Parts: sequence; C-alpha cells; structure tokens
Amino acid sequence: MQGLYLVTPNWDDTVKLLSVTEKALSAGVGVLQYRHKDACVDLRIEQATALQELCRRHRVPFIINDHIDLALQLDADGVHVGGTDTKVAQVRALLGPGKIIGASCYGDLQLAIDAQAAGASYVAFGGFYPSLVKKYDVTTQSSIIDAALARVNLPNCVIGGMTPDNAAPLVARGAHMVAAITSVYQADDPAAAVRAFNLLFEKQGNRAQAA
Repeated sequence: MQGLYLVTPNWDDTVKLLSVTEKALSAGVGVLQYRHKDACVDLRIEQATALQELCRRHRVPFIINDHIDLALQLDADGVHVGGTDTKVAQVRALLGPGKIIGASCYGDLQLAIDAQAAGASYVAFGGFYPSLVKKYDVTTQSSIIDAALARVNLPNCVIGGMTPDNAAPLVARGAHMVAAITSVYQADDPAAAVRAFNLLFEKQGNRAQAA
C-alpha cells in the first residue's frame, strides 16, 4: 500500500462526488476511503455502492470508514477504524483474514504496535497539520514515522491538512501513504492534484534507487 490515500468529503451530491472521484482515480489513486459522517443510511448505501463500482473498474482498494455492517453488506475491500486493539481485533474477527483493516493511531506509537498485534493491515498517524475537515489538536510529530518504521511492520499513512508541499517531508521521511480530502476534492483540477501527490512518491523511489 503506497501513494495517495484519497478520502471522500461529506458531500450529499452523489453525482458530484462520483464525478470528482472518477477524475482522481483516473490519475492514479492508491486507496479510496468512503467517509461521510452525516449521511443517512440510504445515502450511505447509494454512495458506497457507486464508489465501489468505480474502484473496481480502476482496480483501487475500496475502504469504508467505521461502518463495518456496510462493508460486510457490499463485500468492500476493508474498513478503517479507531486505533484501539479491541476494536481492531473485533473487526478482524468479523471481516476475516483477507480484508484490509486500517487503524487510526493519532500520535501514539503504542496504539500502532497494539493495532498490528490485533490484526491491522496499516496504521494512520496524525493530524500533522490543521485540517479544514476535522478539528483536532495538531500534536503529531514527524518523528513518529521513524519510530513506526523501526517498530511496526505495517504500511503507515499520514493524515491531517495534507497538501503536496507539506506532505513532501513526511514522504521523504518514509510515509507510505498520504491521506487527502480537500486538496483533491476542492481542487480546480482534481487529476492534477492527484498527480502532484504521486510525484512525491516517484521522487522518493528515485532517491531510494540512487542510494
């Protein structure tokens, strides 16, 4: 798992959501997470079903935020949950061994260690920068990437106010994925925004080869 981890915004307009997502996926997204905190059940099913079809067409893993029942109903590729080991273990038991489970670990390395032991597929750290979507204390330090690379044998994802510019030092430090919402969905050219994120990983790969 590497590259841009695209997360959907709280848009009720399904046509608009699918249109922007299609442009982004065509430009090369690594993972798509459906996250709509305010959607009613019917809207959530409608949007998740349509997004999953897009992802399958583009061969991009489709992850659902929190709603394990919906992931089971659609046979989605995985679920993203909070980072407590109990919750991760419960989700793993429900989804089985073949699904992707992501765990939010904020700025806490121990949560990541525990999530790995409980069966997580990847861990997410942040927020690193102020977000236009989520309100939180910006307390996560970039050094947690070094610690995770040393102690957690899972891909890591960085979240929180990500733009290509401020994600660059985190990718250079070893972040495997960068999660973004606003930087893509509110961009004048979503495909160009995706390509700008992807360029960070291409540069990192070139540096690794040179080393």
